[in-house]
Amino acid sequence: MTETGKIRIAKDKAELVKSLTISGGKTGAFQTYADVVVFAATLGAKHKKRVPLEGVSKKEPGPIRIEQFISMGYDVVIKLLAVVETQDVEILSPTEEELEKQRHQIFEEYANGGLEIIQNEVLGAVDYLERILLLLSYERTSKDRTDGEFDLSRFLP
Repeated sequence: MTETGKIRIAKDKAELVKSLTISGGKTGAFQTYADVVVFAATLGAKHKKRVPLEGVSKKEPGPIRIEQFISMGYDVVIKLLAVVETQDVEILSPTEEELEKQRHQIFEEYANGGLEIIQNEVLGAVDYLERILLLLSYERTSKDRTDGEFDLSRFLP
C-alpha cells in the first residue's frame, strides 16, 4: 500500500523516469520527476491504462513527496483522477488518511500505465524528447479525441 505523503514510482520504470528528465547535463523532455509522473498519469488516464505497481523504486528516483506536487499545482490532477475513477467526491476528504492513500494509489497506477505507453513509444529511440513530442503531436491531431477531453498538448513547448 502507498506511503502517506509520497508518490511512488514502479521499480521497473525508474530508469525511464530518470532518462526523461533534465539532469547531469543531459537534455530531457521534463524538468522534474513530478513532471514526468503527472504527464504519465494523464496519459494513462486518457488511455484508461491503470497498472498496479509490482515493485517500488527505492533509489533514484525514490518516492516523491506530495508537497512537490502541491507546490507545482499538480495535486489537482491527483484529486481529479481519484474522483473520476471512484465517481465519489468523498475521496477528496482531507482528514481521512485511507482516502488519501487511495487517491495516491489511483494516481500511481495511472502513472505506471502511462509510463508503459511511453516506454513502448521510446523503445529503440536515441532521442526521447523527439519521441515525446511526436506522441504529443499525434495526441493533439488524433481523430478519436472528443471535445472536453484533457488536452495533453499543453505539455508541448
